[in-house]
Amino acid sequence: MKNVVVIDGQSGRMGQLFIERARAAELPCAITAVGANAIATAAMLKAGASAGATGENPVLVACRTADIIVGPIGILAADALLGEITPAMAAAVGRSAAKKLLLPVNQCGNIVVGTQALTLSKLMDEAVELLRSMCC
Repeated sequence: MKNVVVIDGQSGRMGQLFIERARAAELPCAITAVGANAIATAAMLKAGASAGATGENPVLVACRTADIIVGPIGILAADALLGEITPAMAAAVGRSAAKKLLLPVNQCGNIVVGTQALTLSKLMDEAVELLRSMCC
C-alpha cells in the first residue's frame, strides 16, 4: 500500500477535494494530510485522510517516508501560499525521494507554462487518475 502525503495550506480546499475524490475512487493507499495551518488540516481530515498533522515539522517528517506527495505546485517554493510554505518545507518536498503529484495552480506568482487552464474539479479528476496509475 502506497503512503500518500497531501500537503495544503490556506483553507485546505484543494487537499480536501483531492482526498474526497481519492477516497471515492477507493484507491489502495494510506493518505496523510499535512496542513500548513490547522484549518487546512481539519478540512483534509474531514475529507477522509487516515491521519493528519499541522505545521513545518510534520511536513519535514512526512516527506521522509512518503511514496507520493500531492499538493499545489507552490509547496516547492519557499514563501508560497501567502508565506505558509517555509524554506525548510519547500526543501523537504523537493529533496524527498517520493514521486510528486503537483497541481498546477497558477497563483502566488508561480505560473506553469504549457498547462491548460482547468477548473479545480477537472484538475482533481486528472490528479486522481494519475494517483490511480501510481498506486496500482
